[in-house]
Amino acid sequence: MPVRCSRREFLLLTATALRAQDEPTFSTEVKVVNLLAVVRTKKGEIVRDLGKDDFSVVENGRPQVIRYFSQETGLPLTIGLMVDTSMSQRRLLDAERTASFHFLDKVLREAMDQVFLMQFDMAVMLRQQLTSSRSKLEDKLALVDTPTKADLALQTGGGTLLYDAVIQASQDIMKAQRNRKALIILTDGVDTGSEHTLSDALEAAQRADTLVYSILFADPGAYGFGLAEPDGRRVLQRLSKETGGSFFEVSKKLGIEDIFSLIEQELRSQYSLGFVSDVPVRVSEFRTLRLTARRKDLVIQTRDRYWAQR
Repeated sequence: MPVRCSRREFLLLTATALRAQDEPTFSTEVKVVNLLAVVRTKKGEIVRDLGKDDFSVVENGRPQVIRYFSQETGLPLTIGLMVDTSMSQRRLLDAERTASFHFLDKVLREAMDQVFLMQFDMAVMLRQQLTSSRSKLEDKLALVDTPTKADLALQTGGGTLLYDAVIQASQDIMKAQRNRKALIILTDGVDTGSEHTLSDALEAAQRADTLVYSILFADPGAYGFGLAEPDGRRVLQRLSKETGGSFFEVSKKLGIEDIFSLIEQELRSQYSLGFVSDVPVRVSEFRTLRLTARRKDLVIQTRDRYWAQR
């Protein structure tokens, strides 16, 4: 039976319906694509005073609208500190531990940030799961060491599972995090025995939206007298470049403490940008990204693709 209403009631209902059509509706399925970027002059100086309108972003060749922007360095940070403990690193571990202690002391804000500690050699070991406790991290960092003679006697596979470690850290830990995320890897970049490839490791880090900061720290005498030292530089450069992080190499001019200070500066100078793609995700896929600055004298460090999850 139809319900009768007065003319006044009919007009009120009509006006309410029209307002509802005009008001925007937001779906829980809307997915924001986040970008972290560090901007430098061509001389390498970090630029910290840009605004949203100083940037433009293109996805798969299509310009996008930057909806979210922040210069805040106070955003929460999740860090994975990953240490190569294979025998080729045994003479470098003391320096790595000391520098890591100092880095955590400067960077970790116990009320906000989280760090996990992982070591990798012929196995991958999570020494400390995500924590905001500096004391827990320092206690576990002191235990990071190369394999014992008993471990080596039982060895059946490869000796440095770098790619497997990156995949485990990305998939098991970083993928579930929603903060700024970075893996810091101390290694000579040589993988000997991973089940997965470098491309697999890159894809895992990119799917987890994780920056990779690579620190090439190699012992020239680790591979024996007269033997050519494997060069892990290309591997680490690619891991960092394609995820939006940075590559560093320990040298006489640039010590490991100096490198950690540079990483700290970058983490405290990031711009956070977000957009919602104008092309719905119908099939999960990688999409290309290009972030540029309106000023032509600036260089932007960020990732160049992301995983669009259906």
